[in-house]
Formats: sequence, structure tokens, C-alpha cells
Amino acid sequence: MCRREGMKLFLKGERCYTDKCAIERRNYPPGAHGQARTRFSEFSIRLREKQKVKRIYGLLERQFAHYFEMAERMPGITGENLLVLLERRLDNVVYRLGFASSLTQARQLVRHGHFEVGGRKVTIPSYLVSANEPVVVTEKSRQKKVIQEAIEMAQRRGVPPWMTVERENFRGMLKNYPARSDLTMPISEKLIVEHYSR
Repeated sequence: MCRREGMKLFLKGERCYTDKCAIERRNYPPGAHGQARTRFSEFSIRLREKQKVKRIYGLLERQFAHYFEMAERMPGITGENLLVLLERRLDNVVYRLGFASSLTQARQLVRHGHFEVGGRKVTIPSYLVSANEPVVVTEKSRQKKVIQEAIEMAQRRGVPPWMTVERENFRGMLKNYPARSDLTMPISEKLIVEHYSR
């Protein structure tokens, strides 16, 4: 997927930081015609941008379209609303706080009931976390090897400026919703809005 999008999407946790990363080995699209020069149409450019964001956040087509509809109904700029909604997903928050080494692992940990949000256990990865709502690793899950390893790895990765984390207490939260300037991934949300508006 990283090779298809031409950039690191950090889908494989620790592996993405080593020489084993697929894009480090073969930095061209997969398939027989990956190394051929291709011309991109307007539609293709917009589609690729949508696919890239879908893969960064690990969503299926219908889920992504649902978030776009929600973003359209919200006041403000649709593209920025979409990115804020995606950042608020519980699996994404768990990953960004450093309690999982990849988004896929975060989703599985949430599904298996290892996290509490606002004092109650939540097992839905798409749960939208509100500002100042604490996300805590459950008491019995704190000794889990995968969570311990993820916390160690997260110290290299760091935590986004709109979040706070207390690693010793296995707890974190969104201080506020991210501004567009805080989101550093090379995403052009205008192209996604244009794709759905065609």
C-alpha cells in the first residue's frame, strides 16, 4: 500500500522504521508496470488522494464515505472537518498516544476491550473521542507485552501537540481537536472534497 501511494503510511509499526520497509527497498508502484512512466488524469489524482487517506486511517470505502457525509453536515470547512473526525477515532487516538505500535494493532486492542474512555470500557474502534475525555489502559491489560513494547517504541515517535499522555499512569487524552496546521501528513483534503463533489 505504501508503494502504491508513493510514501510511507506507517502501517507496519516497528518495521516502517527499518530498512525492511517495502518503500525503502522498492520505491515504485507494485505490479508489472510499476516502473513505467504514467500520466495521471484529474480523476486519477483525486482518487489517489482519497485512497491514500483511507489507507492512512485504515478505513473501508463505505466508512470513509460516511465520515465525508458527516463532515459535510458540520459547520466549517468540509475537508478539515473530515480530517478532525478521522483523528478522533478511538483506534487512531490509541495509536497516536503510543499504546499500540500500528493502527491495525490499536484496532485489535480496542476490539479486545483493553481501553476505557471516560471511565467505561469501549470496544468500538470508530468511537469518536471528545476533547478532555480520558483514554486509559484497563488495569488488567497494563502488563501486556504488546502494550509495554508499544510504549517504549512511542518514545521515539513522540505525541502530537493536541494530545497529552501520562505513560506511567497508562492514560492520555485529546487536549483539543487538531487544527489543520497541526496535521503534518502530506494530505490535500481539497482533492478529496473535489472527488466526492464531481
